[in-house]
Amino acid sequence: MVELKVQKIGDSLGVVLPDEVLSRLNYGEGKSIALVEGPRGGYNLTVSESNHDKIMAAAKDIMERYDDALRELAK
Repeated sequence: MVELKVQKIGDSLGVVLPDEVLSRLNYGEGKSIALVEGPRGGYNLTVSESNHDKIMAAAKDIMERYDDALRELAK
């Protein structure tokens, strides 16, 4: 667990992520990360999928193309 302190950054509040966290996320300045609500009201910090729409379109295409096979596998 890494403890972060909330601090004033300009007119806002924010946290600074340590290098070890950024290294583990394989992210740096200008990249996007996501704060996802987890179980019991907590939050998880994860790598943001900037190509989410592209991934979802590919998944939809596969599901449409292999509809019969996927239905058989689901049995």
